[in-house]
Amino acid sequence: MSYMVRLAIVDPDETTREELKNALSGLDIAWLEAECVEYTTAGPLLDEIRPNLVTVCLDSDTDRGIELIRELRTRLPESNICGVSASNDGQLILRAMRAGVCEFLTLPVSAEDVANVIRTVASHNGSGSEGPRGCTTIAVAGATGGVGSTSVAVNLASILATDPGKSVVLVDLDLSLGDADVFLDAVHDYTLSDVAENITRLDFDLLRRSLAKLKSGLFLLPRPVDLEEAMHITDDTLRRVLGLLKASFSHVILDLSKGYGPLDLVALECSDEVLLVAQLDLPNLRNVVRLLKSFQGIDGLREKVKIVVNRAGLGNEPIRLKKAQETIGQDVFWQVPNDYRLMVEVRNNGVPLIEQAPKAKITGAFLDMGEALCGNEQAGDAQKEDGPVAAPTFGKWLGFLPSMSSK
Repeated sequence: MSYMVRLAIVDPDETTREELKNALSGLDIAWLEAECVEYTTAGPLLDEIRPNLVTVCLDSDTDRGIELIRELRTRLPESNICGVSASNDGQLILRAMRAGVCEFLTLPVSAEDVANVIRTVASHNGSGSEGPRGCTTIAVAGATGGVGSTSVAVNLASILATDPGKSVVLVDLDLSLGDADVFLDAVHDYTLSDVAENITRLDFDLLRRSLAKLKSGLFLLPRPVDLEEAMHITDDTLRRVLGLLKASFSHVILDLSKGYGPLDLVALECSDEVLLVAQLDLPNLRNVVRLLKSFQGIDGLREKVKIVVNRAGLGNEPIRLKKAQETIGQDVFWQVPNDYRLMVEVRNNGVPLIEQAPKAKITGAFLDMGEALCGNEQAGDAQKEDGPVAAPTFGKWLGFLPSMSSK
């Protein structure tokens, strides 16, 4: 789980406001929720927003800035306050500390200066009961096309969203051929390209109004309608979109494309968990080995990957689970049983499993997977068995697959 700190800036001076905003722009651990250009109106505004961190620049009017810090200390006891000034005078810093700041930054500030303050806030989990919002970001990717990665993403997200203690958004990152909206029978005016284009003008309220909200409580951000729109989404805009989503939701589920292009790699880097969906056959296993080797070149990515076997128990898998795990070099995290008839039915109806078939075996597998991803270690006990699959009939190509465990 990663923490996203919700931040507000109070500074009547546009130049220093922009300096702080520029320092924040490259950080994915904070989201600027509000800018206040007057000391006198900041209190009521921040009382509604209740950010985790407030930076108050004291240079426009030191006395009013100090007075505001005292006011915010009373209004927002759960918020952290950071004083900012071009002066490093000890008496000024002492006044700010006595007024209620927990940190002090001296202008000019660097991104690392701001990041250190934000990390301190996150590590203390706020000074009050609420603290920074925790978010778990899960990327769902396929070892090849047609393995059901979108089905996994849609049904996992829908099940997580049924928990009233969670807020969940599903993002369709297959910008050319994504069909998460079809799986959920969702027609919506706004797409990922609209949010990316207006990212600098969005706040939390506008963001939620830009998303499709479904019966289960799940929010959906669909892929762009036109192929041309997809070409305007850059690595930077996607990072900013994901940053705002992380600050707004407890769980962000990303349905990746099968191309593993630059935007998919951004999504993988920004995720806390990566579910790599495959089936127990040679083409899938070969791609899993290849992808895991490629992921080793991206710092921290390989360790985030969990293998999910979809359509387990088809009856014609040429590779046993045990042999697959030996070749891959890690245990399979989850097996989703095959129920082709039901999956076709729910997809055509545009309804997730949890709504149409809540008692089905496959729905139970998704429920337990959600529990396991949320930290319930006992949820995966039934997944440890090597289920019934066909006797191994390894083709000649299997011998050419390098074992990950031997590396």
